[in-house]
Amino acid sequence: MVLSTLGVAADVTPSVIETFFSHARKPTAHVSYHEGLRLIRQFLAYASQHTVEDIQAFTGQWVPTPTWVKLEEVSISDAHLERSAELVKAQLGPAGLQRVGGQEWWQWRRSEIALKGEWIEMRQDYNDRMAADNKSDRVILYVHGGAYYFGSVDEHRYQMQRHARKLKARLFAPRYRLAPQFPFPCGLHDCIAAYLHVIEHCHPSTVLLGGDSAGGGMVINMLVTLRDQGIPLPAGALLLSPWVDLTHSFPSVAGEGNFDYIPANGFHHRPSMAWPPPNANDLRELKSPQIDSPRKSKEEKKKLEREATMGFSVNDIPKDDGNFASAQHPGAARPRAKSVPGGEHLTIELDGKMIELTDQIQMYTTNDMLAHPMVSPVMQPSLGGLPPLLIQTGGGELLRDEQIYIAHKAANPSAYLPSKKVMDEFDPNREILDKYPPTHVVLQVWDDLCHVPHTLSFTRPAKYMYRSVAQFGAWALARAQDQAITILDDDAISIISTQSSHESDANSSSEDVDRGRSVDKRFPDALGTPIRAHTVSTASGSVGKAGDPLPPFQGHMVRQRVDRHGVTYPLAAVSDFPCLKLDPNTIGMIKPGPVRKWIAKKADWDVKYGKDKRSIQKQRIKEMAEGYDTFGPGEVPPPTALAGRRKKDMPSQKSRKGKSWGLAMWSGWGSKHDEDTIGREQKVNRAPTQSVVLPEAGAAIPKVDPERAATIKASPTFDRSLSPSYRTVTDLGQAGPRSRPTTSDTIPPTPPAKDSPKGKQAIRDDEAHLAPYGMHTKIPGSENTFLSNNSARPHNGEVAYPFKLKNEAATASTVTLDAAAHIRPMGRGDDVSSIGSVAASSRPATQGGVSFMDGNGEGIIADEPGVGVYETETGSKSRDKGKGKAVDTGAGNEQEGAAARPALQTFVTAHEF
Repeated sequence: MVLSTLGVAADVTPSVIETFFSHARKPTAHVSYHEGLRLIRQFLAYASQHTVEDIQAFTGQWVPTPTWVKLEEVSISDAHLERSAELVKAQLGPAGLQRVGGQEWWQWRRSEIALKGEWIEMRQDYNDRMAADNKSDRVILYVHGGAYYFGSVDEHRYQMQRHARKLKARLFAPRYRLAPQFPFPCGLHDCIAAYLHVIEHCHPSTVLLGGDSAGGGMVINMLVTLRDQGIPLPAGALLLSPWVDLTHSFPSVAGEGNFDYIPANGFHHRPSMAWPPPNANDLRELKSPQIDSPRKSKEEKKKLEREATMGFSVNDIPKDDGNFASAQHPGAARPRAKSVPGGEHLTIELDGKMIELTDQIQMYTTNDMLAHPMVSPVMQPSLGGLPPLLIQTGGGELLRDEQIYIAHKAANPSAYLPSKKVMDEFDPNREILDKYPPTHVVLQVWDDLCHVPHTLSFTRPAKYMYRSVAQFGAWALARAQDQAITILDDDAISIISTQSSHESDANSSSEDVDRGRSVDKRFPDALGTPIRAHTVSTASGSVGKAGDPLPPFQGHMVRQRVDRHGVTYPLAAVSDFPCLKLDPNTIGMIKPGPVRKWIAKKADWDVKYGKDKRSIQKQRIKEMAEGYDTFGPGEVPPPTALAGRRKKDMPSQKSRKGKSWGLAMWSGWGSKHDEDTIGREQKVNRAPTQSVVLPEAGAAIPKVDPERAATIKASPTFDRSLSPSYRTVTDLGQAGPRSRPTTSDTIPPTPPAKDSPKGKQAIRDDEAHLAPYGMHTKIPGSENTFLSNNSARPHNGEVAYPFKLKNEAATASTVTLDAAAHIRPMGRGDDVSSIGSVAASSRPATQGGVSFMDGNGEGIIADEPGVGVYETETGSKSRDKGKGKAVDTGAGNEQEGAAARPALQTFVTAHEF
């Protein structure tokens, strides 16, 4: 039976209805979260009854796009793929290439399928950007999750478009190849090529990497490869419940997962030609000539067949000499227990027996590669030297321990080293450890939440998580670009900030929480205590709200616990986390808990599909014996790789994708909040602006003519950052001073600003922001001003003057001065140096002194130090002594109020790039 929308609906609907009625007499604020959680859990259980190809086809179907989203699909050039392959080969090294099976097979793809990616952007943002003829100064390269073997850009688009909307960014999502048909390093090869494509068009300082689950783990591997190979790094990375340990060696994975939707016993599927591959014994027998194999008795053959069906063998624990022999390997010497992946055998002592795992465990790679640092980044010698990282983890998810660990590992590499064996293999001289400084990390542990709660984008906790992602992304971009970044001010328009359902949440029944918690008390959460839900009424000790400006980093970390209402608290001390006190030698080892659960599920699965599995494996062995097309000497693709099963008559893959009504409904449900928010934002922006707020606290607020304000906002070049629904985010030095990186030769330098006709903008925003770092010189005595070597701006050797001299050509600074009028109210985290923007000037005042231009192209004359003279449309002038006060022109409400600029010596200039 094919995995279809009808079948999924029939299977999950009863669970959703049951969840709904279970909340009938309880507060309903979180009913949508529990419904969504149970729906995904039930879907994964239903999908396990189908093949890997079925779930890949289902999640890869076409999903309609809302009209307010702009899409553009592009192909990534072969040049980027070739360059990416060089980087991957250099990172793996000769030993790594031998372990993955060569250097050619993973570059193969079907001839009819090129590597493509999709640009996602809010249509309104796109229209504004096109009207201003600007490139975006904020780009997200997002790698979708799905355990490396399912999911797609279409299926994840409803999440990606929210990230793009919240940050006012363009988002690029590559359609990378999926396992098991394209195992490691195929996906990494594609994603690095996608990054090279992005930085060909955008400066790295404007780029953020993002990914959820497996996509988050992929992003870390990308960053490490880019770091080690000398490729310019992005401004930051957004890691949402990243999967960073494929060996499942951390304690939380041994839990029952009552607060999560990930199957606690692993992913299992109905057998097919794609999965599972022939087991280790089958492959071993295929490699060795039959004449060398001793004749087996009937009992031995039955035992081997039974073990092949189970996917593991059971033997007695060998004697103390450390060697033992099995029936299938007489005289073979093996270690007592080889629980660290690497080599031909993977064994573990379990319940007084020696268990050898012969089936491949993870679809992404072979058992031999599970503990490789490029597969499980938790095994990296060092995660220092990376751009700032945001790591969000659910307090109730199975993978929380490894995520908490890798956050601390990145911020303090020397304190969380892998085992000596790993260090000796991958960093024998400790060069990597000593070379890179600690990475700045923001770690957020969200009470009780599941794996990647962003999937449930229609729920209240997820909305706060998206808000935090946007805040961090804006800060990372502002820090990399040395400029303010404007983002949506959620408090002004978001429904979660205005509705009063917090009260019902605060009074939610403890019975509802305890009911799901009681069976999981053995497994502590990230705080070292049983998982518990916190309500608004327990806000004592809170330090802020999700989406607030970042506090200063301490020890290169911001450590936060966040409840389901978005209230932030300090995270418990490092000593309270068992996962941070593990023996390094045990990290990367398979553990009894996960293996025991996997074996139990396998036993249940073998009752249903054991015969089918064995039949398919034998068919695969027969085809391998007959032979496939090869890539040449030294190329041995993994058994799941489609590249290793090529035939000359291989049919082409269908390129046309059908529409998924089920995914369309799910996407529509997830997009409803975005659609409502866009509507509220438009209403707020259409409302006439009544006043402006000046940087000086307590300043008078002049009124603005409603008709003129409406006209300005209707202008195609009007900057929406002046709207009260937006706010600016700046780097306030939370992470300390930043060393300015050197631009790689692979990034073409942006040409300097050129002169333009009078009254026109002299430099485009994208050119100003993307100019190479080396073209700027810091003016001594100034913390805010950098000048281009080609700049015509006058300065006194310490401070650059924020004006132009008479009729000289405009420069990048004079055309980006903040206007004094139409400045929206300041929000939390706003920086006065970055409020407002300037449109192209049309008629500057020219009478004596220095001429400025306001946001409407009107002249502003300053003929005395610290005195602002403002020319209104009627020609009247008003004067103020630079105290930051509003100036009444005497024209009543018919004239637009203006505001004096502060004194020159205290004016903070816009940054020039």
